[in-house]
Amino acid sequence: MELNLQPLGTSCSITHEVFAAGQRVVSYLVRDPAQTEIVRYDLVESAVPGFTPTGVVVCRWVHLFKPRKAGDSSERTLKLTAETLFLTLADPTAELTPENARLVQFLALMLERKRLLKPKGRTADGLRTVVEHTKSKQLFEIPAGDLNPEFFVQVQAQLSVLVGEPKPAGKPAADPGGGAPPPVNAP
Repeated sequence: MELNLQPLGTSCSITHEVFAAGQRVVSYLVRDPAQTEIVRYDLVESAVPGFTPTGVVVCRWVHLFKPRKAGDSSERTLKLTAETLFLTLADPTAELTPENARLVQFLALMLERKRLLKPKGRTADGLRTVVEHTKSKQLFEIPAGDLNPEFFVQVQAQLSVLVGEPKPAGKPAADPGGGAPPPVNAP
């Protein structure tokens, strides 16, 4: 799953106030039905109450602003994959909102299957699962949850907003033989 998104802004999308290093920034990914791309909004925390995006908010997270270094490639940060979305949402310095917990759990499961995350057990209280990012060796604690059918229905709804609705499956072609086995050719 890959999406092209804008990199972290250097100023608030609403007030146009330039972010200062260490300032709390609230980032939103929004799917607007009128546009083909997912739109990213970065806001100073004080602008959040007045923010009413057009479209559906896919996810939201709070993080501390870090100015981009001179050598950083913005091209690299434009491509959002399941891995970079997980790393962004599960970052220990970001505040995980309840609506994003389900998405983080699903992404962790998906990345574990791709061997990009390695399970390391549970926390002492048993409320979080510890996973290791195989490339960076960084440990992440994600909410432990029950991966029941309702969980996957909710994740499917959240992901459909992010990547679009799945195309309806076509009906199987009608069997011209009425269900009878094909004739056998005698030698």
